[in-house]
Amino acid sequence: MKERLSEPAPVALRSAHWQVLEMPLVRPFTTSFGTERRRRVLLLTLTGQDGESGYSECVAGRDPYYSSEDTVTVEHVFRRYLLPALARIAGAASPRRFLAEAERIRGNPMAKAWVEMALWDLGARSQGTPLSRLLGGTRRRIEVGVSVGIQRSPAELVRTVAQYRAQGYRRIKLKVEPGRDRIFVEAVRQAFPEARLWIDANQAYRGEHVDSLARWVRDARVELVEQPFPEDALRLAAGLARRLPRGSLLCLDESIRTTEDLESALRLGAVGAVNVKPGRVGGLLCARAIHDLARDHGIPVWCGGMLETGIGRAHNLALAAGKNFLLPSDLSASDRYYAEDLIDPPFRLGPGSTLEVPRGAGIGVSPEPLRVRKYLRREARWKFPQASPDPVGSARESSRGSS
Repeated sequence: MKERLSEPAPVALRSAHWQVLEMPLVRPFTTSFGTERRRRVLLLTLTGQDGESGYSECVAGRDPYYSSEDTVTVEHVFRRYLLPALARIAGAASPRRFLAEAERIRGNPMAKAWVEMALWDLGARSQGTPLSRLLGGTRRRIEVGVSVGIQRSPAELVRTVAQYRAQGYRRIKLKVEPGRDRIFVEAVRQAFPEARLWIDANQAYRGEHVDSLARWVRDARVELVEQPFPEDALRLAAGLARRLPRGSLLCLDESIRTTEDLESALRLGAVGAVNVKPGRVGGLLCARAIHDLARDHGIPVWCGGMLETGIGRAHNLALAAGKNFLLPSDLSASDRYYAEDLIDPPFRLGPGSTLEVPRGAGIGVSPEPLRVRKYLRREARWKFPQASPDPVGSARESSRGSS
């Protein structure tokens, strides 16, 4: 039986409030495209005329390495283009109406998702309904795993994985790149022969790596290989998929931005699983469309994380409650990344390596004002409606520290 998607009723908007925060990670997170020690968090609050507020967090990074978008471009596009688009529908705003209004703005899916997801939360809260229920989700708890950044040595990686295993994580995903892959993964496999082991290359490999990659993935009994090649190299992905042993899935992440991308990958036989990140693909509507197409073709999906605080994590959990999220999601507990989350209580790992889906209205959590102020660097507000046709010039802005 297919899940039923119920979109929230349109909401009249009173104001938009966006904030730029700087939050330290509990430990550096290294991938094939760099190391993050602090997370620049873009937090958006949309408040309706009824006084209810909805929240969202942008997943763009500080630098344009994972994606062509970064926090600077997102804020520019939001202020210059998306905020005026939102103003034009402020009397009756909804996720679908916003995306239709913003359609002529090419690309920028992370910026659009930032607004779209806040509208989902606001609409669900105004109706008194959990967001997971609007999205068709039925699960109360989501099986999750942990993503482990590249370490300096195999021994250090084994020690790090041991800590996460002791915390209760069953599925371990290792970030890899050429030169820091095979012996690292084999060391973890030897230390933890029973672990569910995945790898993620974030596009680091090229055509000359196909055969060797297939061999050591088989030897290390890797269950899933995520995004080994550049996002547009679907034929390389298809070649590796044919060489992987039975029981190993070729997963696409950055390659799947739209349902059309997924259709292309399906035609080539280049995909065995999909990592669906709503903040990366343009929002929850697009994420659900990708989920539905994958389900119709028998392709399992899972929800990936992007160093989100509890606000973004709550959105992801609501989505991951869907029936075709059949693989463990990258939605670790709050303390995986932050000593102090923006929400209280934080998300905690539960029995069976699971997180609980919030049961309250909307995403079920809200940012703690004192914690937001602690990490705040800049903020700006816009009230709807305004006589001025130029919301960029009309927004009130204040700063704390440097950004």
